[in-house]
Amino acid sequence: MGKRERRSAVPRAVGAFQARTRVMSAEDVDRAIRRMAHEILERNSGAEDVVLIGLQTGGVELAHRLGDDMRAIEGSEVPVGTLDATMHRDDYGMRPVMPEAATEIPVDPTGKVIVLVDDVLYTGRTVRAALDAIHSYGRPAAVQLAVMVDRGHRELPIRPDYVGKNLPTRRDEIVDVHHGGVDLGELS
Repeated sequence: MGKRERRSAVPRAVGAFQARTRVMSAEDVDRAIRRMAHEILERNSGAEDVVLIGLQTGGVELAHRLGDDMRAIEGSEVPVGTLDATMHRDDYGMRPVMPEAATEIPVDPTGKVIVLVDDVLYTGRTVRAALDAIHSYGRPAAVQLAVMVDRGHRELPIRPDYVGKNLPTRRDEIVDVHHGGVDLGELS
């Protein structure tokens, strides 16, 4: 659950997130980010032409952290941007529109390797919308996907390239990625 969804949740009408289990500590998340940074650099033979794009809102902080680790490993700056794919979603009318979620693409994506970064991969619909959205800014050489948690239940044929943790869940469970780690719970 991203910051935006957490803020917009109405505790009595919708329910508040109730953490049941901590599945990753802050240290576990740090290690996973460091590992994914190494994997991205290895797969792409360095950071040249790699651009990290955090999906609003849950992927933005993770993209910046990945960029920091990649810079520390490689010694060169990795462009990091943000993408709000709300207007490209197929369920646009069924979800709240949050105006503070901005898109900032730091470089022309044409010919670059775009790594989309998100906190949780669930049905794949957000990633599908992000693919549509990023192509409206240019034609990347390749698009890769990095997620902290892959919880399964895909509705579209989308698979991440880099995963912090595979976490099989029930459909009624919620995964919350935050500063202190990753929690599994439900709405109460």
